[in-house]
Amino acid sequence: MYIQHFGLAQYPFSLTPNTRYFLKLPSHQQAFDLLIAALDGESSFAKITGEVGTGKTMLCRKVLNSLEFHKNRFVTAYIPHPILSEEGMVRAIVEELSIERESNLSYYELLKVLTEAIVNFSREDKRVILFIDEAQAMPEETLATVNLLTNIETQNPNPLQVVLFGQPELDELLERPMLDKIKRDLAFSFVLPALDRDGVEAYVAHRLRKAGYSGPHMFTKKAVNLLYDGSQGIPRLINVLSHKALMVAFGKGEQVIDEQYIGDAIKDTESARQKQSFAARLLKK
Repeated sequence: MYIQHFGLAQYPFSLTPNTRYFLKLPSHQQAFDLLIAALDGESSFAKITGEVGTGKTMLCRKVLNSLEFHKNRFVTAYIPHPILSEEGMVRAIVEELSIERESNLSYYELLKVLTEAIVNFSREDKRVILFIDEAQAMPEETLATVNLLTNIETQNPNPLQVVLFGQPELDELLERPMLDKIKRDLAFSFVLPALDRDGVEAYVAHRLRKAGYSGPHMFTKKAVNLLYDGSQGIPRLINVLSHKALMVAFGKGEQVIDEQYIGDAIKDTESARQKQSFAARLLKK
């Protein structure tokens, strides 16, 4: 739509997580580095939490991609939608790990197959890393079953490590007595923060550059200020507002994004209007 108008090679503010656009802001890079280090440790669980749209899935995929270069050490499984029964979770893990098995196995037979596969990976000096996105939505019993899988005894410690990505409600889930051991076993816990004003400016410039833009600053200072107010530093909302602002500017034949276009985008986005109003109320206190 507006790609050629702005001299871009692709849309810079897509909502689909793409590790090409991963920005090494201090907080997100710190989370990445600490998580990679945790996977070399001996604890069974790690946890990343953050509000909706703060970049958890992007970070998850970035870590997954990095482990592709270490296939001699790690085998990975990714569960994006964990609202599964205990049996459903086991079947999902088996499928993700591409484990050969007979069809129509019972739950207990499948559990045995998965256990044997994890043991065999350990014999090859490989560790299974299970990434679970939106973990706050998991049924308590399902997460307890995942915990039991981490207790498989092999010649190497921790043949299965689990990385939980979730919204703040995940912390509430882990407070339940059945899941107390998971909470105690957490080697690493990190909260992804929203971006500050400078972070928003760096984020927008980075995505434009990665999308092929090579011109002068497209977003004015006032536009960035208003973008921060409307998004409160949430990357997903930054993408929504920036995309809409580019569409408005394109429709008017303009190539510079000023506060008017960001304002139009905010008016058209209910969640941004709510955040802007909430921020205004805080400033009045």
